[in-house]
Amino acid sequence: MAKDKLDKILDQIRPALERDGGNLELVKYDKKQGIVEVHFQGACAHCPLADVTLKNLIEAEITSQMPEVKEVRAV
Repeated sequence: MAKDKLDKILDQIRPALERDGGNLELVKYDKKQGIVEVHFQGACAHCPLADVTLKNLIEAEITSQMPEVKEVRAV
């Protein structure tokens, strides 16, 4: 199931976020459009580099393991 795979990928990413006092949660996966929505928590929610982390770490990791995902958005 796609949600289980996404949860496993996010579990791989979480330690890097937790080291900086943050975290994230999976909000929604629109399989038809290939869009994943995540919500930043803790320090990540207010970090000025959250957009960079979103694209360069989170989106890059998810799309490399799940090519059907086209975009990851923070909500």
